[in-house]
This record gives sequence, structure tokens and C-alpha cells, in this order.
Amino acid sequence: MLTLPEVEALARAAHEGQTDKAGRPYAEHLRAVADGVRERGGDDEQIAAAWLHDSVEDDALSANWLREAALTERTKAIVLAVTKREGEAPAAYARRVLATPGALLVKESDLAHNADPVRLAVLDEPTRTRLTEKYARMRALLGLDEQSGKP
Repeated sequence: MLTLPEVEALARAAHEGQTDKAGRPYAEHLRAVADGVRERGGDDEQIAAAWLHDSVEDDALSANWLREAALTERTKAIVLAVTKREGEAPAAYARRVLATPGALLVKESDLAHNADPVRLAVLDEPTRTRLTEKYARMRALLGLDEQSGKP
């Protein structure tokens, strides 16, 4: 099995050169989500999934790579659960996250970092408004409290 430092290195390499909507290195987002999972009491499988949570969705790593990777089945299931599918309705996405043990904590941490006012402040007003509303809708679908981020 891959260790957490190996998963981190792999995720960083896979997203090398990629930036977030604010132009920051994408690895900063991955680190924040992994740290958020750890701070929320997540286990090593969830932390590994946090490092990899956008890897398949962003085509940084393939679904085939994930299937063959030296990761636990639970970690793989969490990554796949939080991977958005083309044309998928938000409610269907939320149901999959909720149905996958361990995935909600990873998604909660992802949403918390995505909705961080400091991160959003550097975006133009229309983008900031659109994303704030999008993240609020997803938190509601997942049953996460608006203020605390807790279910």
C-alpha cells in the first residue's frame, strides 16, 4: 500500500502546473483538503482520498490508474464518490457521496476550503457569487450545517 507521503507526492506530481480559480498552485488546495480531513478526525484512508479527490475528475490521473493503485478499496471508493461525472445532477452526486462511507468528510473539507472567504475574495464578483451559491446548494444537499459545516 502507498503511504500518505507517497500519496501526497503522487498527487502533487499529477497536478503539477495546475492552478485553482484564483491562480494559486493546485497543490495548495489538495493540502488544505487533506489537512481539513485530518483536523475533522479523518483516518489515513480519508486523508489519502483527500489528496486524490480531484485527480480523476481533473484527468490528472486516470480511473484505470486508480483501479490498479496500491490503495485500499475504501480510499478508491471515496475518490470515485467525490468525482463528479459529466452531466450528473447535483442531487445524484450528493446521494453518491452520502452513500459512500468516509466520503462526506472529504467532501465537507473540500467545500470548506472552496468556500473560504479569503480564497473567494480574489475572484471577480460574478464568479464569487456563482461559486458561493453553488457551494451552499451542495452543503444543503449533503445536510451540512451552513455555519459550522457539520452534519
